[in-house]
Amino acid sequence: MSARARIQTTARIVKEIVRKEFAQIRQDRRMIGLSLGAPLLQVLLLGYAATTDIRYSTMAVCDLDRSPESREFVREFSSSGYFVPGAVLESVSEVDREIESGDAAAALVLPAGFGRDILARRRPQVQMIFDGADANNANILAAYANQIVISYSQELLASYAMSGSSGRTALVIPEPRIWFNPDLRSSHFMVPGVVALVLMIITMTLTSLAIVKEKEAGTLEQLMVTPVTPFQLVLGKLIPFVIIGFADVLLVLGIARFWFEVPMRGSILLLFSLSGLFILTTLGLGLFVSTIARSQQQAMLIAQFFFFMPFIFLSGFTFPIANMPTLIQYSTLLIPLRYFMEILRGIFLRGAGIAELWPQAAALLAIGTVIFTLSVLRFRKTLE
Repeated sequence: MSARARIQTTARIVKEIVRKEFAQIRQDRRMIGLSLGAPLLQVLLLGYAATTDIRYSTMAVCDLDRSPESREFVREFSSSGYFVPGAVLESVSEVDREIESGDAAAALVLPAGFGRDILARRRPQVQMIFDGADANNANILAAYANQIVISYSQELLASYAMSGSSGRTALVIPEPRIWFNPDLRSSHFMVPGVVALVLMIITMTLTSLAIVKEKEAGTLEQLMVTPVTPFQLVLGKLIPFVIIGFADVLLVLGIARFWFEVPMRGSILLLFSLSGLFILTTLGLGLFVSTIARSQQQAMLIAQFFFFMPFIFLSGFTFPIANMPTLIQYSTLLIPLRYFMEILRGIFLRGAGIAELWPQAAALLAIGTVIFTLSVLRFRKTLE
């Protein structure tokens, strides 16, 4: 058979596999073990991950004064427990890069003459900049910063009173600036995360259920004795869900942009391309679930308790990753949903490009390639 004839035969077989009808669901007793073991795992994970306290947020510092007074003021922030020192910036123009890349959740800008104004008992103004992509975190961090400034001012007043000096007293007046989400609309933060969740659930669930249906109906065994190769079967099963996945990307992005009015500040083409990497991962996970489950109920339980729930709680969608214990934070590095949420929020809210998002894209590509390859190999082994 010529190469062209083989391609035509493969295309015809794949087309027929894509269009097949699937049988109905049947019961499986193994679901009992899953319904008991999986919730136990979830309770253990949530016991560590479920915290809403915000501490140790990275703060970039641009000290244009470099005086003892300015250094003391910065120490007030670093010793508070709410902020940890980040990059030391030489100019205000560098603040944009730190916030946009996500390397800092806040930035502190001290103007030249800060220390001179303090000693002269004038009222210097400092600037605090927050990443408003997460409206809740920005609000809380702004409140923390305001408390720190008030506490510093009260210490100055107390020192003047103890020295017995009179005259004007120095006060620091903060000027908060919230970027990327100035109105602090929580929907701007939550909706991109919902987009990622919907895409994951739909593509992964459909892929796993479609193949498990073949097992329940017994048609998978029938296909194994036909001239259909494992490659053709895998291809025929996954092509429809690749198409569905990209259609879902367009749908949910349209809802986020035009219904919820989430601003799209970045490249839609870049977002669509990086969504393909995430779909690669979810299809691989769906294929992997189908090799374990013997029924559709089992497939749903495995997907829900061992993938959906951990991904939701450990991806940063519900709880800030920075507030989790160190061991849990390291485990989130294996969660592909974490990187895709960072990509979505970066492109939607910050207008980030590939220069800022390449670490997340590289991690997503690596995880997706490994998961998809191992899942395909395992699926082919079950067929053989």
